[in-house]
Amino acid sequence: MFAVEVRDHIMIAHSFRGAVFGPAQALHGATFVVDLAFYRKSLDQNGIVVDIGLAHEALKAILTPLNYRNLDEVQEFKGVNTTTEFLAYHIFSRMADAIRRGDLGEDARAVTRLRVMLHESHVARAWYEGDLG
Repeated sequence: MFAVEVRDHIMIAHSFRGAVFGPAQALHGATFVVDLAFYRKSLDQNGIVVDIGLAHEALKAILTPLNYRNLDEVQEFKGVNTTTEFLAYHIFSRMADAIRRGDLGEDARAVTRLRVMLHESHVARAWYEGDLG
């Protein structure tokens, strides 16, 4: 399996509901480093997994509406705990849609799997990984 990974980051604020979150129930900020890996079984005719430039642009487009936002105020997330795991799946879903639309070029449709990893800090990270169907 071949893979290419691109990276960006977002700075957000949010709060959580539920005693399990302890002090994180209060409004707090987070800076996430976002790694997004594209997997495919064979390289395209150019010898690549995906156009890295287009991958960076697509990731930036997905992250921009979240960056410097209080996620508690984003209508799409009302009533949702925007945990690291939740955000990883959100980004995964948006990138899967971008690939299906052809935003990363026609050859990117051969990508079979994505992994979105969000680094909360130097000691904690979470990710969502799945096949594209």
